[in-house]
Amino acid sequence: MRTRLLPLLIILMAAVLLALGIPLAVSLAGAQQQKVVVDRIDDTARFAALAQFVTDSPDGTTGAFENERLATLSSELRSYYEVYGIRSGVFYRTGVAMAHAPADWSLPREGEVWDAFSEAKLSRRSHDPKQVWPWQRRNLVVASPVIRDGDVVAVVVTDSPTGQMRSRTLHGWLVIATGEFAAMLLAVGAALRLTGWVLKPVRVLDATTHDIATGRLKSRVAAAGGPPELQRLARSFNEMADNVEDVLEQQRAFVADASHQLRNPLAALLLRIELLSFELPEGNKEIASVQAEGKRLAQVLDDLLDLALAEHTEADLKITDIGELAAERLAAWTPTAEAKGVRLVGDCPPTTAWADPVALSSALDAVIDNAVKFTPEDESVEVSVASHGDTTTVVVTDHGPGLTDEELARVGDRFWRSGRHQNIKGSGLGLSISRALLAAGGGSITYDRHEPHGLKVTVAVPRSAPTA
Repeated sequence: MRTRLLPLLIILMAAVLLALGIPLAVSLAGAQQQKVVVDRIDDTARFAALAQFVTDSPDGTTGAFENERLATLSSELRSYYEVYGIRSGVFYRTGVAMAHAPADWSLPREGEVWDAFSEAKLSRRSHDPKQVWPWQRRNLVVASPVIRDGDVVAVVVTDSPTGQMRSRTLHGWLVIATGEFAAMLLAVGAALRLTGWVLKPVRVLDATTHDIATGRLKSRVAAAGGPPELQRLARSFNEMADNVEDVLEQQRAFVADASHQLRNPLAALLLRIELLSFELPEGNKEIASVQAEGKRLAQVLDDLLDLALAEHTEADLKITDIGELAAERLAAWTPTAEAKGVRLVGDCPPTTAWADPVALSSALDAVIDNAVKFTPEDESVEVSVASHGDTTTVVVTDHGPGLTDEELARVGDRFWRSGRHQNIKGSGLGLSISRALLAAGGGSITYDRHEPHGLKVTVAVPRSAPTA
């Protein structure tokens, strides 16, 4: 969840920073250019003032006084070029130069300079030039008219290089980018803290839910920070878990108590039936049927008590040699299988895993018992042990009638037995007890078909150490 929430927050914060940073960068570039343009306007205004009366003389004739003013203007333009490197000139309306610097620069007859010159001849300063960006190598052209007696007699033109201006703009952009980067790092750090603060109770709740789902009903959500709503959810979850545990405990206690309390009356009833059978003719079918049902009921009560204990008792996990344990159970069931005419075949190499030896032995007993029970005479039951990554498996395969898809979906349910096997001894609780015993230690039991016929039961236990 954090991997989905964090990118969303980062994208939103980056969008906000870009929405602020881009206009700021554009504004900075515009301010730098405007500063240069204002300086050039001041400079052209000064040159226009010098050039305004260049053609005037005290007596109205051309003479030394005119030449002196023209020389002053030319000197100013040369000094301006030498100091700032800006080309400038004063041109008559016809485009003929009155004075200019450097000496080899003349008014071009097209392009931006000519456009600015033409606009200034109309008695107005040229418009602000287009924005020059740091990656563009263009000059700034500013032109101002020289007005005498209300008429434009000449135009002052400046053609300024923009290297320094672009450098200042780029430097300002780097400062903005550095600030944006620092703000982004700060925002990412804040987002990490925020998502951690918000999602910590969710992670704790998820872990606790997983623990409860795997059978550790004592697990509870520890007190943690986070939003008040999630803290309230954690408290509500703990209350729900307490109630569920109480209900399950009551159910287990009821089953255990009922099984225990019914055993004594049932034993007494079976004893009286046994005594009654002595008063009836030998071989009476009705009394034999009652005795068989009574013994079956006693077995069901014993299995119910075992199931209640299996669901209540925590597993005593330890490193166990699964191959050795499976071989022991195989040897224990061999006489029973031989008496029925079934062969038990084992492949049990040494391999270790974490398991409760007593619980695993009980589960294997139930599985092997079913396999032998449903396997016809002269057939075999194979037991194989193998390790696969993080689990060790014990696979029990028989050659019995097997189960249909619908039956495979229900096998292991409490009291469930296939309609085809109702005449075979059993309570329908053995595999349920096995599943409860294995689940308490992190193990599992699964069922599958065995071709061409039969059932394959896989008992799996973890190889890694149990988590606290």
